[in-house]
Amino acid sequence: MDDFRLRVFYSVARHRSFTKASAELFITQPAVTKHIKALEDMLSLRLFDRKGNTIVLTPPGEVLFRYAGQIFDLYQEALFELNSFKSQQKGSLRLGASTTIAQYLISPLLASYYERYPTIQLSLLTGNTEMIEHAVLAKEIDLGIVEGKKHHAGLKYHDFLEDELVAVVHSKSRYSRLKEITLEELSALPLVLRERGSGTLEVLETALQGRGIRPSNLTVVMHLGSSESIKSFLEHANCLSILSSRAIEKEVRSGELKIVSIKDFRLPRTFSFVHLQGLPEGLAAGFMTFARRYYQQ
Repeated sequence: MDDFRLRVFYSVARHRSFTKASAELFITQPAVTKHIKALEDMLSLRLFDRKGNTIVLTPPGEVLFRYAGQIFDLYQEALFELNSFKSQQKGSLRLGASTTIAQYLISPLLASYYERYPTIQLSLLTGNTEMIEHAVLAKEIDLGIVEGKKHHAGLKYHDFLEDELVAVVHSKSRYSRLKEITLEELSALPLVLRERGSGTLEVLETALQGRGIRPSNLTVVMHLGSSESIKSFLEHANCLSILSSRAIEKEVRSGELKIVSIKDFRLPRTFSFVHLQGLPEGLAAGFMTFARRYYQQ
């Protein structure tokens, strides 16, 4: 149903590489070049330019890339809807979600999915990002949703939702009077942070290293395994933490927790779908499309 030339273009545009598109689509690099040229000839437009060793999209290429993403999402959604008329729509889908996502995002999504597709059996494995990635690699789950960096060459990552990490204190803490701190002040303040293997900790440490600050220089009093345990700890200790803004929405609204700005320092991150290399198929592909539509509403 879909145009393979457009799929080739979309792969090259996402990776900014003919070689990576070739590996993803299991075709030769000359074949990739041939498909791109055929598409450009058909459109009478140049879609890519080369700048040194880098491939960049032309303005027409940017437009096509945006629409191609929407086309493939709609295509997957159409297949998913059509499969509801066939027995293939029945079955089981094994999902995994890192801790923050499982606690604050996925429950309403799963409930909506169940209401729409009650014949599909869902299961959810929860753990930190590292655990979920290993579960995908071991084929213990079909699809994961994780936070943090992309780690494994054997896994495919697709951007899902944007998030931001923020510094937070309890309103009863002596540090609640703070409105803004510097990175140097952050390093000196007592911190309670997520455990090793969590995407939250990894994003923080990577960003600090980019600013020349070693994670070992932080004053970390404890590592805990969930945002909920950290929030409870903050209630009884004069400490700061770095948590997902999605994890503290209710407490910030109620005044229980307070966000402290860090001068000239932000911690954006992306939640991602993750599956084994290759294009996702069947229920996993349909769930990705359903989830994106759900959070776009």
